[in-house]
Amino acid sequence: MDSLRLDELSADSALIVNRLELRPGQEDFATPTTYIEEEPGIDPTKTWAKVIKKGDEMVGFVRAYFDPSHHRPELQCSLWNLTVTAPHQGAGVGRFGVHAVVEEARAQGFETLTVMWTPGEAGPGEFFHRLGFIDSGESSYGDQIGSLPLT
Repeated sequence: MDSLRLDELSADSALIVNRLELRPGQEDFATPTTYIEEEPGIDPTKTWAKVIKKGDEMVGFVRAYFDPSHHRPELQCSLWNLTVTAPHQGAGVGRFGVHAVVEEARAQGFETLTVMWTPGEAGPGEFFHRLGFIDSGESSYGDQIGSLPLT
């Protein structure tokens, strides 16, 4: 069995990432409003984006943002996107992606990682709770904020 690994995001892999197949109904939860609204104000040099591969197959994508000076504390060390292809959901790909972000956040000296999601029955809230994120508020756009202590 091929193990999971991270690869750099490239122009070619970005095209594939944009077409990763989700389960029906998940597209409504792909990008919370907070991230859509805040994205124009982020510094792209502080974005960390990786492709998740199993062997030669692209099975996911993870994107985080690390900016200790961002004006919104919940966005200073934040998991912005985690996408796992439908056939590979439930097989540890998402957990692998979150753990990679946790390792990078710790390496950069952060003490808390946040994530936001659109509330809903088919949303990712339960997944993040299983990984140890605790509900820590709501964004001004109505997204749930989850926090994970890194220390």
